[in-house]
Amino acid sequence: MKGSTGFFIHAKDLRFRNLLFFLCLPLAASAAPPDAPSVIVIRNATILTVSHGNIEHGSILIKDGKIAEVGQSVSAPKDAQVIDAAGQFVIPGIIDCHSHIAAESINEGSVSVSSMVNMAEILNPEDIDIYRDLAGGVTSANILHGSANAIGGQTLVIKLRWGQPAAKLPFEGALPGIKFALGENPKRSNFSVPGQPRRYPATRMGVEETIRGAFSEARDYKKAWDEYNKRIGAGEKNLIAPRHDLRLEPLVEVLEGKRYVHSHCYREDEILMLLRVAKEFGFRVRTFQHVLEGYKVADELAAAGVGASTFSDWWAYKVEAYDAIPYNAALMTQRGVIVSINSDDAEEATHLNQEAKSMKYGGLSHDEALKMVTLNPAMQLGIDKRVGTIDVGKDADLAIYNRDPLSAYAVVQKTLIDGRIYFDLQRDIAERAEREKEKKALIDKFKKAAEKKPEEKKPDAASQKPGEKKPEEKKPEVKKPEEKPRPPQSGGTDAGSAVTLGGAL
Repeated sequence: MKGSTGFFIHAKDLRFRNLLFFLCLPLAASAAPPDAPSVIVIRNATILTVSHGNIEHGSILIKDGKIAEVGQSVSAPKDAQVIDAAGQFVIPGIIDCHSHIAAESINEGSVSVSSMVNMAEILNPEDIDIYRDLAGGVTSANILHGSANAIGGQTLVIKLRWGQPAAKLPFEGALPGIKFALGENPKRSNFSVPGQPRRYPATRMGVEETIRGAFSEARDYKKAWDEYNKRIGAGEKNLIAPRHDLRLEPLVEVLEGKRYVHSHCYREDEILMLLRVAKEFGFRVRTFQHVLEGYKVADELAAAGVGASTFSDWWAYKVEAYDAIPYNAALMTQRGVIVSINSDDAEEATHLNQEAKSMKYGGLSHDEALKMVTLNPAMQLGIDKRVGTIDVGKDADLAIYNRDPLSAYAVVQKTLIDGRIYFDLQRDIAERAEREKEKKALIDKFKKAAEKKPEEKKPDAASQKPGEKKPEEKKPEVKKPEEKPRPPQSGGTDAGSAVTLGGAL
């Protein structure tokens, strides 16, 4: 088997590596987290509400997973669990609008329209990146299909409920999405299979036509179903329903406003192209992802009501990204675009609190920068009524830091989702020694089980010690005279002819 780095891995080594991976998981992976207390109060913290300023020496009362009260004087019942956050900062849980964690696969790159595949079907609740992102204060993430397709697979928003089964990860009530992609990736600029023709499309023109063609089909499909339902509603009998098309049904949901479009893009020309196609078919692009040339068309984005989910300072990693600038997020914000900073990378998500660099590159305020990883992505995903700010009635999805969260020195102390502590730094530190001990014991046990008993070999003459008794050898069988091999006859078959080329049969 070939590993991702190009070298070959023996099956035995692969089993050992897999064991090491699972042994490195925190203990919480083996069981669901304990039930949260019905009442929790966080006291003495600096609360960054995002929606209505900061509260010094404030408290947050949580009841049944919801924020019940926020302020400087909060009363709580005697049996409430108290979290003393003196000298610490509380913010709404960070929301990542572009993530690929918790997924068994990312791209169905065989066809250019793969709207029938669904990321919800391949969620992996044991992905260690869930826990690592929790340690970075992330509480929700938009799990996207990859960008190999002009129209990719269906997406969904999850809460990072580490230790829960896959069925418990989706964010209840969040509108599903679908991934589009423009430019180099769907036209396969850097991808080819030797001996096989390139997949259509191979140009930006082809990408546009692929999207337009798919929505032309979806519009006709919707029309056929609307007509059928109308006739059924009028009482007609014995009608034959149109045939279901799993590829077109998600696109019909886009036309009906029941599914969000999140589109990978870079250049201004392709951004404007998709806006034209969306206007033609009457749907709305919810977010442009990456959108590194968004600053060039910020007015058009604002007029269309499209969100921009971008990077803070990644650029020049491929041709499309050469015109990217670190002022992109600030310039779009100043022109009225709702902007978020996303990760697109599991490691990057662990420090999204530090990605609000638009305070330096563009002069945005502290609150505007904090919104880019809290309220703004919540608005882009349509979940801002439940998360993104610290307000009464919202989900108790919170992150507690030891310093100002936008500081490079800030470290998450606790991360809560629905009022339940899913990450606790002190608990994690306290359990490390026990985990290391358990891991070492299991590794030793595995190594012993993997060791094979050495085969017994007869000593040869060269290795035999002087005076050592030779082992009994079986005497060779004496052949009868008539059984002696005869010399080859002239014109007969050569003795070596019984062996085929490449080895004996």
